[in-house]
Amino acid sequence: MQDERLITSSLREEDVKNEYSLRPHFLTEYIGQETVKEHMQIYIEAAKTRGESLDHALLYGPPGLGKTTLAGIIANEMGVSLRVTSGPAITHAGDLAALLTNLSPGDVLFIDEIHRLNPNVEEVLYPAMEDFALDIIIGKGPGARSIRLDLPKFTLVGATTRLGMLSSPLRDRFGIKEQLELYSPESLKEIIVRSAEILKIEIDEEGALEIASRSRGTPRVANRLLRRVRDYSQVRGSGVVDLETAQEALSMLKIDELGLDAVDRKMLTAMIEIFKGGPVGLDTIAAYTGEDAGTVEDVYEPYLLKLGFLARTSRGRVVLPAAYIHLDYPVPQQASQVQQMRLEV
Repeated sequence: MQDERLITSSLREEDVKNEYSLRPHFLTEYIGQETVKEHMQIYIEAAKTRGESLDHALLYGPPGLGKTTLAGIIANEMGVSLRVTSGPAITHAGDLAALLTNLSPGDVLFIDEIHRLNPNVEEVLYPAMEDFALDIIIGKGPGARSIRLDLPKFTLVGATTRLGMLSSPLRDRFGIKEQLELYSPESLKEIIVRSAEILKIEIDEEGALEIASRSRGTPRVANRLLRRVRDYSQVRGSGVVDLETAQEALSMLKIDELGLDAVDRKMLTAMIEIFKGGPVGLDTIAAYTGEDAGTVEDVYEPYLLKLGFLARTSRGRVVLPAAYIHLDYPVPQQASQVQQMRLEV
């Protein structure tokens, strides 16, 4: 279901052909994530000064925030090649060995969804990260022997939406760990204006901010909405994306002023009407939305938590007063009590 949602932060087929042209290629072009950007600038400059490859880096946070983009920027800033793969794509140790032995000195190997690596593959990765060596077992049974291949020094950049699913040994081998957070509307507005310039879309500041405010803090969603608003503007507007056009287009797409779509409202409404505001178990929410629990936790919840619409408790998810008010429901006493407990904590 989430792949069909316009505001899903997961990568959709339509994004693949558009994202590369819109991606920044250097830190000076990268908008938002100021803390991460400042840290990476220091690490990269220090590594270049010493003439070394950058330390292994782990990037984590919700999907669509620019982890792949940042990996590409790291490679460009270091002046090396980028090799891209994903955890599920590396099914055997041999697949990883083929990738590692084809790297050139200093190259960046980017593994998306690194939390989904096969445990056997992960074991092979440890000496590669620490000692830049690959241990290979030749033969079987009593005649089996191990040989060690030296690898060129490289930088592994891992990306994950679920940091807690990474094993401690793997997590500890990353010298750099950076969390990407949801963007502010102001940062997203800058991204939308930049994307509109690349796509040759006429847009004003108010129109860009309106799209940004409904983009759930995610650049991928912002760029997707920009393309849909552009379509609306060309057919039913003047061709210029202004405030009125943006509002009309997003209203047609049933994305409200806070970026909630029909699925979000359905989930919150069910929690309020059927489950009396909670607490509701994650598996129950997943069953109701038709998604797995991981998708609910990684894709649905982060933005609702940021808005203050949901709270995670030991007994399950609870709807907070802000969600009742937004959906025009009277706020029950228990929701106010949960809100007060969160404020006290």
